Amino acid sequence: MRGWDERTGELFSYVDLEKRVPAKHPLRLVRSVVNEVLAALDSDFSKAYADGGRPSIPPERLLRALLLQAFYTIRSERQLMEQLDYNLLYRWFVGLGVDDPVWVPTVFTKNRDRLLEADVARKFLAELMEHKELRGLLSDEHFSVDGTQIAAWASMKSFKATDGSSDPPGSGRNGERDFHGEKPSNATHASSTDPEAQLYRKGRGKEAKLSFMGHALMENRSGLIVAATLTKATGTAEREAAEAMIVRHSPGARRITLGADRGYDAAAFVADMRGLNVTPHIAQNISGRRSAIDARTTRHGGYVVSQQKRKRIEESFGWGKTIGGLARPMLRGVKKLGFKFTLTMAGYNLIRLPKLIEATP
Repeated sequence: MRGWDERTGELFSYVDLEKRVPAKHPLRLVRSVVNEVLAALDSDFSKAYADGGRPSIPPERLLRALLLQAFYTIRSERQLMEQLDYNLLYRWFVGLGVDDPVWVPTVFTKNRDRLLEADVARKFLAELMEHKELRGLLSDEHFSVDGTQIAAWASMKSFKATDGSSDPPGSGRNGERDFHGEKPSNATHASSTDPEAQLYRKGRGKEAKLSFMGHALMENRSGLIVAATLTKATGTAEREAAEAMIVRHSPGARRITLGADRGYDAAAFVADMRGLNVTPHIAQNISGRRSAIDARTTRHGGYVVSQQKRKRIEESFGWGKTIGGLARPMLRGVKKLGFKFTLTMAGYNLIRLPKLIEATP
């Protein structure tokens, strides 16, 4: 007998979110690890919030929601709240019950300053790397470093001469601006919407864009990101960030290796690495110049392995831009965008965790 396509509204609902999520769903392991990492940051959260007053949205829930935004390519925080309202899996991951109201999107705006001040994103990534589920997957001897261009949330039309000599945009809602006769540079021009954004191009023949630079340090065994930061886009930003990140893993008496592309082949950087007891496995740049990397390094088989392994760091940048929302993040300034970049790199580690553990003998 054919059933009837009719629906009557239910007065009560008995939905157990734990039972709605499959036992083997990969987010179960991810959520367990995230909860333990957040528990380790409890004292940092307590310092960031006042002792009295009206209770805020728990920062743990805000961070779980931001991780979901990266996992599922949710374009904006407004859209994130919309999907959190009706998606039971999202509610379960964040920690909301079926009947709990979702927040207004401005909750993220109001709480972001507290999380930035407490440097929560960097601490979250560092604590994640110390978690028991990840510790056995990491190499503590061999690393790779690289940087990627992150487009600023600012139009080229906003890039104006600081002395006010630039011509205004044309009439209309989205008028064009004429750059003819101008020689825009970071020394004489700045964006009126994001002053920290820099005009930058990644290489010869590439388009110059208002950008920032995201930097990541990867361990070579599993290809996980152990440190991340974001800076202004300058010609020396990659080497400066690399030194700042690797120094935290500097072994002292024990030597480690650092793989990198030829953009890091600079005599001063190579000397600094050797001074930190770090062997610089850097690709040689011999385009009309002499490389700072000689046969003392290249003759070893480990150099070849490092050059093969270092390319895996591009996978984290590719995931961050195609899935994690880093292609054109809707945030301005080094601090806010740096928070998102670091948390997205942590999300990359987390999303790979179930398969890495499954593959571990």
